Amino acid sequence: MKNRKTNASRILDSLDIPYELLKYEFDEKQLDAVHVAETIGRPPAQVFKTLCLRGDKTGVIFACIPGDGELDLKKVAKISMNKKVEIVPLKEVLPLTGYIRGGVSPLGAKKEFPVILDESAFCWEEILLSAGQRGTQLLLSPENLRRAVKAKIARIAIR
Repeated sequence: MKNRKTNASRILDSLDIPYELLKYEFDEKQLDAVHVAETIGRPPAQVFKTLCLRGDKTGVIFACIPGDGELDLKKVAKISMNKKVEIVPLKEVLPLTGYIRGGVSPLGAKKEFPVILDESAFCWEEILLSAGQRGTQLLLSPENLRRAVKAKIARIAIR
C-alpha cells in the first residue's frame, strides 16, 4: 500500500525506481529489525537495518546489514578506507541524519553519506529497510537500492 510518502520514497520516485511502502504498527520498546521482521511476517535476514557509523578518515557512513546479523567493524573500516570506524552515539544520529532510532534509512538523510550494503542482500529478490520513519518499510530489489544510493557491496555482516 502506498500511503504517505517519505523522503526516501520521494527519492525512489524521482529515480523511477519501483518499490512498495509497507506500514505496520510499531512498539517504541522494540524497534530492532528482528522484531520488525516478526511484525510484518518476513525472515529477519530479509529485513535490513541501517547503522550510522563514523570513520576516522571519511566521516559518516551508513552500513546496511540483515536484521539478524552483526556488523564487522574491521571490514567496514577496510572497505571505507578508514583505520577505524565506530557506531555513532544515538544522541548524534538525529542531528547528523535527520532520522530517529528505528527510522534510519540510507535514502533521504540530511546529507548523502556513503553506503555499504551487505552482499547477502542479493540472496533475495526483494529486501526491506526503513523508509525513514518508524512503522514504514521500503520493499525493493537490492540492485535498485544499490543504484539509488550508489552503495558499495561487501560482506560486512557476521551471522
